[in-house]
Amino acid sequence: MNAASFSPLPTLRPKFSLFCSDIQKPGSVDCHSNCNKSTSQASLFLCPDSTNRRNGMLAGPLCASPSGRRNLVGPTSYLAETSAYDVAALESTSRVAEEKVGVLLLNLGGPETLNDVQPFLFNLFADPDIIRLPRLFRFLQRPLAKLISVLRAPKSKEGYAAIGGGSPLRKITDDQALAIKMALEAKGISSNVYVGMRYWYPFTEEAVQQIKRDRITRLVVLPLYPQFSISTTGSSIRVLDQIFREDAYLSRLPVSIINSWYQRQGYIKSMADLIEKELQSFSEPKEVNIILVLNASTRAHGVPVSYVVDAGDPYRDQMEECIFLIMQELKARGISNEHILAYQSRVGPVQWLKPYTDEVLVELGQKGVRSLLAVPVSFVSEHIETLEEIDMEYKELALESGVKNWARVPALGVTPSFITDLADAVIEALPSAKAMYAPANTSEDVDHDPFRYFITILFGSILACILFMTPKMVMAFRHHVI
Repeated sequence: MNAASFSPLPTLRPKFSLFCSDIQKPGSVDCHSNCNKSTSQASLFLCPDSTNRRNGMLAGPLCASPSGRRNLVGPTSYLAETSAYDVAALESTSRVAEEKVGVLLLNLGGPETLNDVQPFLFNLFADPDIIRLPRLFRFLQRPLAKLISVLRAPKSKEGYAAIGGGSPLRKITDDQALAIKMALEAKGISSNVYVGMRYWYPFTEEAVQQIKRDRITRLVVLPLYPQFSISTTGSSIRVLDQIFREDAYLSRLPVSIINSWYQRQGYIKSMADLIEKELQSFSEPKEVNIILVLNASTRAHGVPVSYVVDAGDPYRDQMEECIFLIMQELKARGISNEHILAYQSRVGPVQWLKPYTDEVLVELGQKGVRSLLAVPVSFVSEHIETLEEIDMEYKELALESGVKNWARVPALGVTPSFITDLADAVIEALPSAKAMYAPANTSEDVDHDPFRYFITILFGSILACILFMTPKMVMAFRHHVI
């Protein structure tokens, strides 16, 4: 059996310890999801209304640290290895089975109706891990988020209207939660599975409060992002960091966080299965070019080049390694189609990871490629990036560029082999769970100098006005790029 060994998560400013190391085996799943919005199959428990709502926007101390500083965590290495279970591991398994186990699935979230689009976008752009402002300008985070969300809402509503009027992400994530619950039960482990969304209902904060009410004694955090990025897993972990630091019960709760899982054989084989199956839909499968569409930013998550170069975001390296592993698996099955990777969904006037998907599609058409299979590697659920951007925008562009035959590999969703592998990942992570903790002294986060604060606000406002009046920014807003 594959076991994953995870490095502890280093923080930019260490405040607690997250342990995800030397995972061996086992552990319990009620599916919980906020119910003030629509419920689905996996919503087996109705949660009380949150006190942190204001028109669907996140507010209050759970959303950002008072200082605006980043307490982001990011992994430095991800190792995959094989190990056999010994007597000590079996004893650990027995102890875990006696506890009240929780699994927290983390995901992006998405607007369920067109009226949800603007507040959803506000929550998104108010995240300092999505728009990273210099320290001098951090007081502008929420006003800027409000401005961008209002400007982008009309175009975004068109996209959501094209896929039925809202994102299917919540229902799919609830379905995945229920499937993981059942997979764990089949392995003899009873647990509560919770869904926590970063930017829409059910918010991560709500899921954590339910975990506390349920008196969970051991928790595995499983982000539904195969690869780690500051703007996806990192952003959600930052929220958990703050909530757990401020709560005496949660700070003592043993937690294991699965930072990334793109190397797991179950995931790689499940992706290869879907690609192999979809290739058979073409009349000449061996002539099909495979374009592996990677998530450069999505309309939700930013991974500009600066994240990789300046902040050490491992996303690009992990994506490239993931592609290598998938293609190696296909080659082992005798499938050696030409392939190319491309990044989608860039936003704003900054440079994003390249090559860009739209440019690659045009280039492939000009080179005479006639059959193309799109593979969304970053996504395990269908949502607007797959259903609208890939299925509609990219398909139309590919056909206009000369491609004659187009198909897309579906997201993994609740594919049995994939779900089973996620359940195994949870089981392997349970014995390594350890409590978080926070130092009592946080005085460094507080600036008591009112004069310095006034000067910062004054000059920050002046510089912000100058910034927003630059031709580049004006053009970006005019074309709805931001």
